[in-house]
Amino acid sequence: MRAKNKLRDAIDLLYSRGCASSEAYTRLVLDCVRAKDVAQAKRLQSHMDLYLFHPTDTFLHNRLLRLYANSGKLEDAQHLFDEMLKRDVFSWNAMLSAYAKYGLVEDMRKVFDQMPCRDLVSYNTMIAGSAANGCSRDVFRVFVRMRKEGFEPSEYSFVGLLQASSQLLDFRLGKQVHGRVLAGNWVGNIFVSNGLINLYAKCGDIDRARWLFDRLANKNLVSWNSIIAGYLINGQPKKCIDLFSIMQLSGLKPDQVTVSNVLRAYFQSGCVEEAIKAFNSVREKDRICWTTVIAGCAQNGREEDALMLFREMLAEDVTPDSFTISSVVSSCAKLASLCCGQAIHGKAILMGVHSDVLVSSALVDMYCKCGETSDAWRVFGMMPIRNVVSWNVMIAGCAQNGEDLRALALYEKMLQENKKPDDVTFVGVLSACIHANLMEKGQEYFDSISKEHKMNPTLDHYACLICLLARSGCADEAIELVKTMPYEANSLIWSTLLSFCAMKNDIEHAEMAAEHLFKMEPLNAGAYIILSNMYASCGRWKDVASMRSLMKNKNVKKFAAYSWIEIDNKIHKFVSEDRTHPETESIYKELNMLVKKVKEAGFAPKTNFVLHDIGEKEKSETISYHSEKLALAFGLIKKPHGRTPIRIMKNIRACGDCHQFVKFVSKITGRSIILRDTNRFHHFKEGKCSCKDYW
Repeated sequence: MRAKNKLRDAIDLLYSRGCASSEAYTRLVLDCVRAKDVAQAKRLQSHMDLYLFHPTDTFLHNRLLRLYANSGKLEDAQHLFDEMLKRDVFSWNAMLSAYAKYGLVEDMRKVFDQMPCRDLVSYNTMIAGSAANGCSRDVFRVFVRMRKEGFEPSEYSFVGLLQASSQLLDFRLGKQVHGRVLAGNWVGNIFVSNGLINLYAKCGDIDRARWLFDRLANKNLVSWNSIIAGYLINGQPKKCIDLFSIMQLSGLKPDQVTVSNVLRAYFQSGCVEEAIKAFNSVREKDRICWTTVIAGCAQNGREEDALMLFREMLAEDVTPDSFTISSVVSSCAKLASLCCGQAIHGKAILMGVHSDVLVSSALVDMYCKCGETSDAWRVFGMMPIRNVVSWNVMIAGCAQNGEDLRALALYEKMLQENKKPDDVTFVGVLSACIHANLMEKGQEYFDSISKEHKMNPTLDHYACLICLLARSGCADEAIELVKTMPYEANSLIWSTLLSFCAMKNDIEHAEMAAEHLFKMEPLNAGAYIILSNMYASCGRWKDVASMRSLMKNKNVKKFAAYSWIEIDNKIHKFVSEDRTHPETESIYKELNMLVKKVKEAGFAPKTNFVLHDIGEKEKSETISYHSEKLALAFGLIKKPHGRTPIRIMKNIRACGDCHQFVKFVSKITGRSIILRDTNRFHHFKEGKCSCKDYW
């Protein structure tokens, strides 16, 4: 600050005295460059113009050009360049470098083409600028031109060429560059070697990349980051973690890039605790580091941790970007936390990233998964740009929330706007057909995948078609499709078939599907439980006992069913017959009152869903306290009045008795209730459900 004050005082003195000597101007220009003081440099330039001082060479103007360019003052740099009476190759290179640095590719090309003469720096600047701005093909065109003009490539030339080859993932081209590196004896250069490691890693030859890395004598931080990132992108996160340990033993201090890659490796390996521990050990965390750990938690079922870390990030005054926001919104979607999602939406608006296609798509998905399709439509309608993901989440959201015909109409609109659907689009479209029981329409859409859109139907598409056939009562046709489709049926196919057989109480085909699942996923409790439930519903208690015995012999663990509800930004979780909640007494009192009222209104408990061979009275008592009923009673206690729906989430499919119970509660209380289970959203209103009793 003191140096800048002295510089300002010196130029003030200059203005009071009039014209200065060439030596004085030179000294002051160099002082401005050293202090990086653009404001005083512009004052000094104005003084030279005022007194018509014209330097005898380009030295002074070139220094000012560099200062303006490096400070991002491109207009000032261009103005000075245009006013210069004399220009040399250094002047042109200064402008070339400025436009390359700030990504102004067209201006960079224009300057390069206008240059009266070029040197090696000009070509290397053009190569580096093109590579840095994703113009990979231009890099090789410039290189060919450089060689025609007789310039020998330097290390900077090869670094740009290798970067361009990596961007293009053109292994053949990259190997040709490697050949020139060997011919020019540049292989020992650290910058070129790092470029080669990066090239081979990105093109999938991680073993060659490691070979080059191991033979590198003077490894620097970029070398380590390149090979660590290489293992990560080649799906070998554990080797990435091992290398990080070796790097630490070498005494080299990791930077934010290293840490972010290692965090991703931990998350890819499913080592969430280790990732969080590594993150907490970092003293200075940048936005990339925060975003990596937040996204990793969100993608590994640690949504609450992701939200907590986001709050910490804001408390540390680190500004999130669109990717951070989208990851946090996705966590809210998985938790069905509408209040939190709305708060993040507000934050996105304040930051000005709410219109970003990544953020907007995540918001649409979040509102759909919270059962608020009207808000999802609002966000979708305001998006300035929509990509295929945007259309997909809206189509799928409509299908999941019982707006099946609206989902299909949206798909037709997507086609009208010349947007090309992808595999995920058709999963949403076919799901809508399943929910609406549109057999012929679903078959038509399935056929269009190959006929109109020239795509091969995936296993997911076949699973949807099998669902559609099974729902329409065509179980034999569904089985035949399983046998004739071009894929070997996996657990998804057999699980799909088993679920629909359970809905239709088709035990014969259910047993066949379950047998396949017992072989494919012997420790997955789902198939055992579904088949056991089917046996129980028709009183086949010996078969129920047989299923339980089979599970015990195979050591199959049954996962706990639970429901949760969000009240005042706090999640309350319940299991069946739960008595651990602090307000248990009030909850059971409210639920018993509801049971009494719905019975008076005509509700009859469906005791066939009880999986134990006990009396009807005991069955009725057992089924009365399922987790979603407890959550509903708690919601009515905390929100006895109001227009906002009561939202309940369940980690498995809701049973038929609970579904019927909630329908009656919505009728006698006049409240809208949204229940999200693993199959879909159920919007209950005035005694009816959006699923039309099919889910």
